[in-house]
Amino acid sequence: MTVTAAAAPRPAPSDALDQTPYLVVDVAVAAAQYRRIARAFAGTRAYYAVKANPEPPLLRALVAAGAHFDVASTAEIDLCLAAGARPDQLSYGNTIKKAGDIAYAYARGVRFFAFDSLGEVDKLARYAPGATVLCRLLASSTGARWPLSRKFGCAPDLALDLLGYARSQQLDPAGVCFHVGSQQLDPDRWEPSIATAAELFRRAGDLPLRYLNVGGGFPVDYRVAARPIEDFAFAVHAAVDRHFGADRPEMMIEPGRYIAAPAGVLHTEVVLVARKSYADDHRWVYLDVGRFGGLAETEDEAIQYRLSTPHDGAPAAPVILAGPTCDSVDILYQHTRYSLPLALQSGDVIQIHGAGAYTATYSSVGFNGIPPLRTVCVPSGGSGAMSNADVRK
Repeated sequence: MTVTAAAAPRPAPSDALDQTPYLVVDVAVAAAQYRRIARAFAGTRAYYAVKANPEPPLLRALVAAGAHFDVASTAEIDLCLAAGARPDQLSYGNTIKKAGDIAYAYARGVRFFAFDSLGEVDKLARYAPGATVLCRLLASSTGARWPLSRKFGCAPDLALDLLGYARSQQLDPAGVCFHVGSQQLDPDRWEPSIATAAELFRRAGDLPLRYLNVGGGFPVDYRVAARPIEDFAFAVHAAVDRHFGADRPEMMIEPGRYIAAPAGVLHTEVVLVARKSYADDHRWVYLDVGRFGGLAETEDEAIQYRLSTPHDGAPAAPVILAGPTCDSVDILYQHTRYSLPLALQSGDVIQIHGAGAYTATYSSVGFNGIPPLRTVCVPSGGSGAMSNADVRK
């Protein structure tokens, strides 16, 4: 079970909370999540995946907790440096980078990069000379609620050749990385890729391979509780011991969802409750946030959030949940069974729990004229003052 606040964070007064929707992020919960996963993966360097939630107060809290950072863009690099992170605490893990972005990162002191193709090695050699690089391997994401495609990674034989080529270009080919899919519910899904990495290390000859980055994907509680993070750490460490033996590499992980999701509660207003026919038992509940406003991970109903309403405990019945836009795909849940109180009506505020990751960062900038999801970061429980810098509109 993940670390959660005792109740939904209650933010200090702010103009950002005049109307829904808005996301409240309790940075102390995120820091507690980081400390827990760092303890579970003792001896492993934990890089927070900034793309999950890049809010500056959250980043500052993680810097204070000792985190490293996995960045996907120059903007995320700037955010981390502004939050107090050192360049040597950053890993540029995106394998698809413009030449100018590589040069920008290098000029700011970043020396750790990922790649999965020949063209990327050439760019790194030219614009980040001497950098330490990891090759990303293809990995199965079976068992993940948010699977990854073949967009990222390469086969082991190609990876080995690319690592050798990287050395010929005066880069430091230091190891491999992979990702088994986000919200990966099966602790055993890391082992096949760890076994593949171990075989690649054995075939590497005199290449200076020393890092194994097993990525992120560690799950959190949504409507259904996930297994504790300690189970995943045990499974990963055991697999590394089995396949690497005494030649254990330096370990890295990239948790994003695990750290940020439990820290966030999304507040959304019921816009409309309606029925489609007299014979239909399902009410349609339209919210003022939908797939385009921050709930992108409800695509295929993959991530199933826990909801609370002002009428919890009262008689309830099945609903279909949808967003406010004029796009017909803006439906959150129609196949997954959700029941909400019969007393629910327009104007009621629903809280969406576990929404701290991959929500505000996914929201559109103005589809149907709807502004991006606003985020407010608060200290634990909402006590204490909040500066204007902690409110993003």
